Amino acid sequence: MMHVKVKAKAKGVRFTIPIPYAILNIVISILSSKFIQQHANKWTKEHFERKKMDFTFPLIEKETLKPIVKELKNYKGIVLVDVKAKDGTEVKVRL
Repeated sequence: MMHVKVKAKAKGVRFTIPIPYAILNIVISILSSKFIQQHANKWTKEHFERKKMDFTFPLIEKETLKPIVKELKNYKGIVLVDVKAKDGTEVKVRL
């Protein structure tokens, strides 16, 4: 299970979101669908044209990401993300 912890010191907000690997696999399946990827490129195209950037989101393949998630299960407790902002907000993602 992946745990996302957020602390916002300015507002005194603190919460933890547990994310089971089954949910993570469902999200990967949704995000890797051609429909979502085509629409993501369509939705961001206008912004990138305004900024005069030539960028398209690379295709994400479910077959590539699923083994990565499966391997992450072997590294319980490792911290993937640990970010602290200047205003005191902290975000930590731990397996």
